[in-house]
Amino acid sequence: MAYEDILYEVADRVATVTLNRPDKLNAWTGKMEAEVREAMLGADRDDKVRVIVLTGAGRGFCAGADIGNLDSLSKSGDPSDTVQRLRASFAGPKIDAARPDFQKTYSYFPALSKPVIGAINGAAAGLGFVISLYCDIRFASNKAKFTTAFARRGLIAEYGISWMLPRLVGVSNALDLLFSARLIDANEALRIGLVSAVIPQEQFAGEVRKYALMLANEVSPRSLRVMKRQVYGALFQDLAGAIDTANEEMVHSLVCQDFKEGVAHYLEKRAPAFTGK
Repeated sequence: MAYEDILYEVADRVATVTLNRPDKLNAWTGKMEAEVREAMLGADRDDKVRVIVLTGAGRGFCAGADIGNLDSLSKSGDPSDTVQRLRASFAGPKIDAARPDFQKTYSYFPALSKPVIGAINGAAAGLGFVISLYCDIRFASNKAKFTTAFARRGLIAEYGISWMLPRLVGVSNALDLLFSARLIDANEALRIGLVSAVIPQEQFAGEVRKYALMLANEVSPRSLRVMKRQVYGALFQDLAGAIDTANEEMVHSLVCQDFKEGVAHYLEKRAPAFTGK
């Protein structure tokens, strides 16, 4: 598929989805949403892909919803029409066997079977901030900045971040970021647990790719797939339920091909050749 608002590349088992409106700091549009969804779902189905990286072109990751769209909504003469159009946009993709929670407009990243790395290269604001939260792992450039923005636009905690953000940074930090809509830098994001690492801008793309390649080539794709499902599923379980799930998955893992390869490559002191089966 030819894309207009994103770039899509697959190389060395890594799919890179790049938001590509750099002159607008990759401000989000309906077309971008549709293209990102198509690319992410396609990468998840592609046997040549084991890891997905989401990043932005130019100086920004995503500056939020395109301000032109927000201006149009704020000046709409027919509130009922605005409400109807918004509600029509809330439907997410249908993903087999995924929880309904992870089939909403932007919450489908956790339902993908492959790791999604958010490479936050610059500003992540508003809707861009939301999208970064649904990535499995976030790395930030030292030039990255974050803001929820919503309270300063007369809006609310959008698209489920009232559920996701406290689980990442704690309730108090989440409320601070939501209430104040203040801008935080990459180092503060690291301190509160919003990102896993801060990397100098000049090394950023290379270091993120190095990590993605490690996941793509050195660990079992089956393990990644099952672990991701376990972790997101455990958010809805008690400890006993998580243990029961782990016990059942352990039984299956001990008879899979990747387990046999995991033991063999370690004993033979060679690089692994995992198949994901």
